[in-house]
Amino acid sequence: MRIISGTKKSIFIKAPKNLPVRPTTDKVKESLFNIISNKFNFNELVVLDLFAGTGNISYEFASRGCSKILSVDNNYNCIKFINKTASDYDFNIQAKNIDYKKYIINGKESFDIIFADPPYIFSIKQYIELIDLIKKNNILRDKGEVIIEHSSKITLLDYNSNTEERKYGSSILSIIKKASL
Repeated sequence: MRIISGTKKSIFIKAPKNLPVRPTTDKVKESLFNIISNKFNFNELVVLDLFAGTGNISYEFASRGCSKILSVDNNYNCIKFINKTASDYDFNIQAKNIDYKKYIINGKESFDIIFADPPYIFSIKQYIELIDLIKKNNILRDKGEVIIEHSSKITLLDYNSNTEERKYGSSILSIIKKASL
């Protein structure tokens, strides 16, 4: 994976092959960060990266100078890799090995951006449960946004008509503002 912008631009990070992940493609990642850069000042952002996997998205936020990044994944080897990479490149990333539901329910922090990239096998019911958990536990700041990467076979528009969807091949970024939750 490659960091596309910021202080660590063009650095390639090689993840171990045994991680159970599907990293966000450069095309989707570039679009994601263009969307965010038009709305937010990176060095003021507090970010939650759910289902962090290799840490691909967290590294991009860190390279762009976000004030705090929390990466959450239930796979110990993913978290171990994120911690090592964060240390190697001096990234301001805290990584937690915990199930996303437990983190959302028990977490005490709030975030400007919550990026979630669950496995594409998630059902619409699981996506709705994720959004409802974020809303119920009030972990999104007032002007914040939840951004979910998911398969183009799923739409979240039926759940929330104020969702903005951007399609990139077989992936969709669904963007939900706090006001719409």
